[in-house]
Amino acid sequence: MVREDKTSWKAAYFTKLTTLLDEYPKCFIVGADNVGSKQMQEIRIALRGQAVVMMGKNTMMRKAIRGHLETNPDLERLLPHIKQNVGFVFTNKELLHVRDLLLANKVKAPAKAGALAPIDVIVPAQNTGMGPEKTSFFQALAIPTKITKGTIEIIKDVDIIKAGDRVGMSEATLLNMLKISPFSYGLVIHKVYDSGSVFAPEILDITDEDLLSKFSKGVANVAALSLAIKYPTVASVPHSIVNGMKNLLAVAAATEITFKEAETVKAFLADPSAFAAAAAPAAAAAPAAEAAPAAAAKKEESESEEDDDMGFGLFD
Repeated sequence: MVREDKTSWKAAYFTKLTTLLDEYPKCFIVGADNVGSKQMQEIRIALRGQAVVMMGKNTMMRKAIRGHLETNPDLERLLPHIKQNVGFVFTNKELLHVRDLLLANKVKAPAKAGALAPIDVIVPAQNTGMGPEKTSFFQALAIPTKITKGTIEIIKDVDIIKAGDRVGMSEATLLNMLKISPFSYGLVIHKVYDSGSVFAPEILDITDEDLLSKFSKGVANVAALSLAIKYPTVASVPHSIVNGMKNLLAVAAATEITFKEAETVKAFLADPSAFAAAAAPAAAAAPAAEAAPAAAAKKEESESEEDDDMGFGLFD
């Protein structure tokens, strides 16, 4: 098969990228560090029918987007985020669903010397199965050990690498000797683009309950401020009405003025004992109602025992 020349290949790439930008209103900007070609192929297979992965050189991606700004000016918001080893994942599906598919496609990898650690690495307490001649190697890494039945045993968990640190040669060698693959690599979502808006992927985790809670707190703050400065708003008017009713009831209780809502208050102030007498039977009725089923059950049980006995012994 004859390979097409570089100019034709670039033209085809620009056409494909601009077509995807027109066809899909949503995409992820993903980092592809430490992702091999075999893993990338597996990711494409997993996303088939759900999303389209498009990688390429940053300069070519920027050039294709700049040439398409007249058609879609919102794409300019993507340009500041096209840096380092990144690509696009275009989709028409739910962003959360595609995000979960991307996160699920990760491959475990051993620690390599010089690589940046994405997470903290802890060596667990264990019997290594190594001979005593390796003791100095563990001492150099400040890992507490003891000899058990002729083999080296790590006596407690040890933090060997911190997230963001570079993996040293000794740490990488030790982890490989212990057959520990602490890292997992896949496409990492840097930014999300949705119909002209670019935002962090953490925003996808916000639920309706989170929004409702934030809105409720905002309404409460507006109501409190409005009441404090005596400036009526939609949020504060219900509170103002309730407070006004409280003031009217207080005035009615202290004067001869009366109205329908104040009659109960005046009656209570005139004869508190009447309300106490009325409340007592209601309070006593609740325990009595609970005790009645228990008494009935006990009575049925005793009657059942009497029916079984009938006053006669087994050998009478």
